[in-house]
Formats: sequence, structure tokens, C-alpha cells
Amino acid sequence: MTTPTTAQTSPRTTVPTESVVPFRIDLPQALAADVRERLARTRWPELETVGDWSQGTRLDFVRELCRYWQEEYDWAAAEARLNRFPQFTTGIDGLDIHFTHVRSPHPQAVPLLITHGWPGSVVEFHKVIGPLVDPVAHGGDPADAFHVVCPSLPGFGFSGKPDRPGWGTERIADAWDQLMNRLGYRRYGAQGGDWGARITMELGRRHPDRLIGIHLTMVPFEPPRDPGLLADLTDREHAALERLDRHRAQGSAYAAIQATRPQSIGYGLTDSPAALAGWLLEKFAEWSDCDGDPASVFGTEELLDNLLMYWVPGTGASAARLYWESFGALGGRPAPIRVPTGCSVFPADYYRPTRRLAEPGYPALRYWNELDAGGHFPALEQPELLVAEARAAFRAFR
Repeated sequence: MTTPTTAQTSPRTTVPTESVVPFRIDLPQALAADVRERLARTRWPELETVGDWSQGTRLDFVRELCRYWQEEYDWAAAEARLNRFPQFTTGIDGLDIHFTHVRSPHPQAVPLLITHGWPGSVVEFHKVIGPLVDPVAHGGDPADAFHVVCPSLPGFGFSGKPDRPGWGTERIADAWDQLMNRLGYRRYGAQGGDWGARITMELGRRHPDRLIGIHLTMVPFEPPRDPGLLADLTDREHAALERLDRHRAQGSAYAAIQATRPQSIGYGLTDSPAALAGWLLEKFAEWSDCDGDPASVFGTEELLDNLLMYWVPGTGASAARLYWESFGALGGRPAPIRVPTGCSVFPADYYRPTRRLAEPGYPALRYWNELDAGGHFPALEQPELLVAEARAAFRAFR
């Protein structure tokens, strides 16, 4: 019997339209059955030869997660979670863009565009949307309210998959600005981590007149070259540079593969749910504030819900292709960002600059905070902290 391997989604257009069309994710039982069958047929590798994550995703962790996915995961409940907030699609630059859009009940709310990265998705932000949109309902001040827009990157989630080259960070930033204009937001703020930080930075460079300010939860910086500064580095700054060097030397092979051969890695990621889990979940362990135990920080359902945003639409190759599109543009020293900027530095992330190291790239830096907890996925790891940081940053822009 032939079973479908992708979700039914509604409504869906064959030709992108500039209309803003309501969208719903449907997870039919045939899709769940197909995943269970694939997981049951998984041919597992041998156990790693070390007792940590240094060789990649640990076999015991991914086997247990896949067992849960196969035997206990409630697909109907997952469908309800994925549709918790209003979703839409609209055509921009020839591509369908999928996004979540939640307006605040407070009329003076600031429009806030939040962008995810890899291996994340819009699911990352489900814990923070409510407090951002309605702070009063969560014990906060109505002056801190946001209208929230969370788009799925091209080639990710239920956005369209580019069928020709050119969809790098600059083009995505332009598409995001068109999206906010189409939604009626003349000026807006932007926030992001991972690729979301890179795209948010491009918004600041390319559309400064439209930006109220940007808030980065990953803070890219260029290591200093000035001999005087290098001779005067603090222990904290030495540690930040060593952490970045270690990431580039020992933790970035995934990026080299995706930046050079995204199609090759995509076959396994699209065909095998176990391969997808092993490839993506490594980063939730390596980049989070979990001390090698991701189960202590992330719930099983939220990890699997995020995996669904790759598995269901089959985006293993198309999501990886963002690295191929964009890595070349990251070389050299980029132009400084001159819009008001706020930076929240989380201790387990691989970018951990001090303010002094970061300031040359952000001459309009208005807000800076180095947190005591959290990592690369703050919306999942420390949602209350992230909400507080967003509010504090945009207060500084008023």
C-alpha cells in the first residue's frame, strides 16, 4: 500500500499569490503510520567509542527519542500544538512564505519580526509569543507589547523551496521587509538568533529607515586585530575567542557539509527520520546550556515538534542549502550596523563576546546584557529570560 509521506496543508496555492491566505497544518494518520514504519526499519550504527557527544549524537539518546516518536508520540496533539497560533502564507519574490502572525490587544504595540535559524523553526517561539503579545495577561506592562510575526525561512517549514540559486541572507531580508510592509507595518523591530541574527543584521543594513531597532540573541563579532587590544584582552575575552576558535575547529563540520554539498546530505535527511533526528539534535545538545544532557532542558515533544517542521515538508536539503547560499557572503569584515541595537549574550552559545569586542560592529549599541543561563535556543531554553530581554532592549530604543 502506498502511503503519503508529506502532510496535507490547507489552503495551498500552486502559484504564489500576494494575498495573505490563512494556513493550517494537517497531519493525517497515513503520515504518522509512514514515520512509524520507517523508524521500525531503521538500521542503527554501532555505539560511539566515547562516553560523551564529541563524536556526534549519542546512540542511546537518539534511539530513545525515536522509540518515543514511533510508540508514544501523539500526532493529534502535535497537530493542535503546531496550529496553536494563526498561520498564513503569501507570495513574495516568486516564493510562498509561511508565517505566524499574532496581533497584540494593546494598540501601541511594537511590530516585532522574529526569525529562526537552523536547526530551528517557528515552533521555537511558541513559549514566548503569548507574553510578548499580551504582557498584561502575564503580569507585565502594556507598554512592552508586541505584534509578533514569525516567518519560516525559504526552504524551511512550510515556506516554498527555492528552485534556483539566489536566496541568501540579503534576499531573505528584502523579502521580510516586503512581508512587514504587506502586513501594514511601516516601521518595526526585528529579533533573531543563528541565521535569524544574520538576517536581522541584514535588515539593519539594507532597510535602516524601516527599523525601530534590532535585538540579537546571537551576537556575531569579528576577532580583534589591533595589537594594543590583543595585548589588553581580559580573561573573559580570551575565553570568548577560544570558544569561537573551538567551535570553528571542532564544531562546524556540519556547516562545511551544508555549505558545499547540501544536496548530498539531503537524501538521508529527507528519507530517514532517524537520520534527520541524529543530524539536527546534535546541535540542541552542543549549543544549549544543558551540560551534555539535552533532556534536562528540552521536552521530548518540543524536540519532535521541531523535527516535524523538517520531516513533514521534506526540507532536509532545502534548509541545508541556506548555508550554500550564504556562507560566501559572510567572509571579510561586514559593514557596521547603524540602527539601534540590543544584544543578549547567552553563556552556552558559541558567540560570547564582551561589549568591547562587539561594539565595532554595532556603533548604535543601546542595550547589552550577558546572561547567566541559556544557550543558542533561548526561546526554548529560557523563555522568560528571552521575553525580559526583548522588552528591555526595545525600552532602550524608545
